Amino acid sequence: MVSLARDSSPIVLAMVGLPARGKTSIARKIARYLSWLGHPTRLFNVGNYRRAHLGTAQPHQFFDPNNTEGRQALLGMAMTALDDLIGWLSSGGEVAIYDATNSTRARRNLVIERCQAHGFPVVFIESICNDESIIETNVRETKLRSPDYQGVDPEAALRDFRARIAHYARAYEPLGEPERSYIKIIDVGRQVVLNRIHGYLPARLVPLLMNMHLTPHPIWLTRHGESVFNEKGLLGGDSDLSARGDEYAKNLSAFIRERAGDEHVNVWTSTLRRTIQTARPMTQNHVAWRALDEIDAGVCEGMTYEEIRQQMPEVFNARAADKFRYRYPRGESYEDVIQRLDPLIIQLERQRSPVLVIGHQAVLRALYAYLVDRPAPSCPTLPIPLHTVIELTPTAYACEERRFQLAPAVQGGDSSTAHP
Repeated sequence: MVSLARDSSPIVLAMVGLPARGKTSIARKIARYLSWLGHPTRLFNVGNYRRAHLGTAQPHQFFDPNNTEGRQALLGMAMTALDDLIGWLSSGGEVAIYDATNSTRARRNLVIERCQAHGFPVVFIESICNDESIIETNVRETKLRSPDYQGVDPEAALRDFRARIAHYARAYEPLGEPERSYIKIIDVGRQVVLNRIHGYLPARLVPLLMNMHLTPHPIWLTRHGESVFNEKGLLGGDSDLSARGDEYAKNLSAFIRERAGDEHVNVWTSTLRRTIQTARPMTQNHVAWRALDEIDAGVCEGMTYEEIRQQMPEVFNARAADKFRYRYPRGESYEDVIQRLDPLIIQLERQRSPVLVIGHQAVLRALYAYLVDRPAPSCPTLPIPLHTVIELTPTAYACEERRFQLAPAVQGGDSSTAHP
């Protein structure tokens, strides 16, 4: 498989919006997604610069646009972050995300001028939210836990932050400049507006931004039950489950029913028998995705690692040197797996009810890396043992994780060496 063509020209994605509208959550999701796809991406959060240089205990009056001293201090932090951003892109970065309110035309013009002077195009991403329930949830669950209000009485913090929002709202000028490149996200993906969007990366972000939501729901990742090939230490293939694998399938069904209760669970498998058989005690209505098929070991399918080491030492050594990028002869690399999983990520992002993914070690490593924001090259070393359920619950800024080991035990450990 050949990686998708990509425009490697540096670009700036500049956030726009009032506080508590999800800008930082969106910025982090974009950074996680692009980094996972292999684009060198860095987030520059102006709020972090302010806290680092000016301290965290700034009352709402500091953010009043009529406060000349505060306004100049905030501008200084914004420009310091922008200078660092430009320096990073100039030294080889590809995507820089400028996470700030950028709430006036004057500020956005300044960002454009500074970036374009160095040849870096800017695409603004504005988050608009008119749903008071979403704003209230965002304020209480994220903003009041920020370092700005550490040790502050929650009700006092709530009053102060609402006053801060009101200061920004008085001066706020929504995006509308027809000559600018921008994406507007309204009410967390209910509507997305594009203006002058060109190029590979901005266009690739649109499906992700359209399918975002804040509905909490668990995502369960698990490998299929132990297969006959696992027992023999063979790579790949399309073998049936072993007796222990069958037992795990029953245990998994009971576990998911207990965790999900009456909620509907979307069950996703690969097209290979061992994942479909693992899903069978739970449902006949699973969705089989070819994108979830295990990494293609090419000419090494059906071999053990020891056989590869003895019969194909050049393959064994080359893969050991760079397991993430090495492509099996006539097969795939981890990098290839990530590219074919990209459309599935968009489907995963749009789900609002629980999802159970029954997959394979290499594929689940790639999905896990995306969900918990681990560097893509770390995929080959991420632990995804057999007969274990990984429960991930996405939140605004991270992913909560729990692991459950379900019987039966696997002879000789978890047989993780039986495939990549």
